[in-house]
Amino acid sequence: MKLLHTSDWHVGKVLKGVARLPEQQAVLAGVVDLARREAVDLVVVAGDLYESAVAPPEAQSLVWSTLLDLRDTGADVVVIAGNHDNAAQFEALRPLAAAAGITVVGRARRPDDGGVVDLVTGGGERVKVAAFPFLSQRSVVKASQLMADDPAQYAGTYAERCRRVLEALCAGFGAGTVNVVVAHAMVRGGRPGGGERDAQTIFEDYWIDPTAFPASAHFVALGHLHRTQQLPGPAPIWYSGSPIQVDFGEGGHDKHALVVEASAGRPAVVRPVPLDGVRRLRTIEGTLVELRAVASGVGDDLLRVEVKESARAGLADDVRGLLPNAVDIRIAAPTPAEESAPRRAGLTPHQLLDSYLQRKGVDDERVAQLFARLLDEAAGGGA
Repeated sequence: MKLLHTSDWHVGKVLKGVARLPEQQAVLAGVVDLARREAVDLVVVAGDLYESAVAPPEAQSLVWSTLLDLRDTGADVVVIAGNHDNAAQFEALRPLAAAAGITVVGRARRPDDGGVVDLVTGGGERVKVAAFPFLSQRSVVKASQLMADDPAQYAGTYAERCRRVLEALCAGFGAGTVNVVVAHAMVRGGRPGGGERDAQTIFEDYWIDPTAFPASAHFVALGHLHRTQQLPGPAPIWYSGSPIQVDFGEGGHDKHALVVEASAGRPAVVRPVPLDGVRRLRTIEGTLVELRAVASGVGDDLLRVEVKESARAGLADDVRGLLPNAVDIRIAAPTPAEESAPRRAGLTPHQLLDSYLQRKGVDDERVAQLFARLLDEAAGGGA
């Protein structure tokens, strides 16, 4: 059987006021074309379909039209909720999605209640998909209670509870089926892409160990981290990564979907396929003269610009004039030599202001003029 793995669409993302929906529409259309071109039997979407739990209507429209288009290729489609998604909404939409042939899992479920999806491909290959949506600290307790028959098993760390949930979900994996785990989680050893939500990536409270996935799995399809990567473990464990560069921390990263070929009794073969139409995010720096020299080569890239000039009114406008796609402009004025102890005694107010502006890297005559007028008014000269 052939499987397509994608995740972390983050539809509805707005970057510094720039909506990403047109770009996402083009890239997701490419994912659909890939599924059709490869004639995949199954598509798994490993969470974070949305940027926000309260997704705007246009974002919901794009997500559902894409899922329907993926189903229309003839593939089965299995979707789980990520930490950015609204798990309760996913659960509410389960019956409607099922009527369209799409399996949606928003919350952890027992294997006999939708936690494991049984499929048969057109070629007769039997497939089991264990669904492990994102679990918060609170929901992992409920999930472990749901899976365990012995109350003594309820206790433990986040990682231990996740391990028990996965053990329950994968208990039915056999030698005669292609066994797939689709999970949205931070797995130890994974490298963040740069645009993830820190609270569920950098803290060990949300890490699980790759050994929690069973050796009986032909493939583990992960979502959460935005970098395409394989992790060491008892089975092939992969993050597909996000299909767009979600934030500037991901600038320069190529984006992929994963095509996986597997059959019962044989190791899976995983092939990362680069995605077309990805709009690049770039960080450039320099003086206005240096920025002018590179302006013709940035194309349609979205830019974060660090300006090596002294701060002044209108500087950001000058940068936008050179680089219309600059969405994040930062003034990084040259740092003047530090004075061990600024001398203040005997200096006039104007000299004190000049000294302060020099230390701050501000070079704008209008500031001095405004200060002079305000000082004059404060001294009674403007009465």
